[in-house]
Amino acid sequence: MVSSATHRKTKANHRTVYTILVILGICHMLNDTLQAVIPAMFPILEESLGLTFTQLGLITFTLNMVASVMQPVVGLYTDKRPMPFALPLGLASSMFGILGLAFAPNFWMILISVLFIGLGSAIFHPEGSRVAYLAAGPRRGTAQSIYQVGGNTGQALAPVITAFVLVPLGQFGVIWFTAVAGLAVIFLIYIARWYASMTPAVAKKEKPEQSEKVNKNVSRAIRHALVVLVFIIFARTWYAKAISNFYAFYAIENYGLSIAESQYYIFTFLLMGAIGTFLGGPLADRFGKKNVILFSLLAASPLALLLPHVGATGAIILLGLLGLIVMSSFSVTVVYAQELVPGNIGAMSGLTVGLAFGMGAIGSVALGSLIDFIGLTPTMVVISLLPLLGMVTFLLPSDKKVSEWHVDR
Repeated sequence: MVSSATHRKTKANHRTVYTILVILGICHMLNDTLQAVIPAMFPILEESLGLTFTQLGLITFTLNMVASVMQPVVGLYTDKRPMPFALPLGLASSMFGILGLAFAPNFWMILISVLFIGLGSAIFHPEGSRVAYLAAGPRRGTAQSIYQVGGNTGQALAPVITAFVLVPLGQFGVIWFTAVAGLAVIFLIYIARWYASMTPAVAKKEKPEQSEKVNKNVSRAIRHALVVLVFIIFARTWYAKAISNFYAFYAIENYGLSIAESQYYIFTFLLMGAIGTFLGGPLADRFGKKNVILFSLLAASPLALLLPHVGATGAIILLGLLGLIVMSSFSVTVVYAQELVPGNIGAMSGLTVGLAFGMGAIGSVALGSLIDFIGLTPTMVVISLLPLLGMVTFLLPSDKKVSEWHVDR
């Protein structure tokens, strides 16, 4: 019995468990496909229920705020008391939310359904990130990318869902995604069993590290780095949400496209964003996390400034490049935060990913209201400035410096 536990621990610590990572990435894709249904419904809901842009923003706000507020809480709790079977339970909550969306007759019932989906997401993400960390071995950036690319791929399916499911079937067509949730629950039961087998070894490994590092006051330099990282996530998330939630309306208004045709623009941005997410981790393992974060925003800045001023063909090309570059830092910021505070893997994952949800929530309401106030085209011009805020990445400590902090502490 002892040798078996030791063998599992050795496998987790010294080599990358790709089987677990791939299945986990698939589960992340299925989970985020359920979330992607919500913005995918926006054009349908605008027509069927006559919702305003502000109300659409409030729907996203409800989804993302529940997820963002709860994720760090879940992460902090499970850092002390791992809960492997919370993973399938979280997806079960999302399944009930999807079922509610299919039958929701008004704005308020949509919000209640979205609450269940947000709660499921809040449980899934920090625990999923912890499993990715356990299965990573020495390739933390690569492992986090495999996990996160599943989520970005699920989000990229939103315009496809709109074009091929919601446009022909309407709101009730959402009911088919309960099958997606059921499949994810089955996969996550398998993941939870592997996670549960790892829990005793993880507890033994982390306990001394936590007593030495986590129970001490976080240094001023680490707090400063976390503040800078939060600001970077803010800039990236607001820009990505502006494109994924509202660019379809811009394309319809400026290029004379149908709802279905406009979704190809969003699909291009999100699909290339998924590819960028996957590439970011291996690049960070090779060239450094800070360098990838810096590149993801500064290299995107001139393309973002150009986007509102090109035609239909140029726009879809720029959207692909922007998705690839901007989202290359998504998984990297998670790993960077985990290495800043290595004793709180779940909490740091909940903070960074949950923060992305929260910033997206606030951004959706603010941008929706701004569109109602000044119009669609001026808002798209304003948000093109956001990637320039990536200049603050120069304030982050280098990867080598972060490693030295934890050797010294």
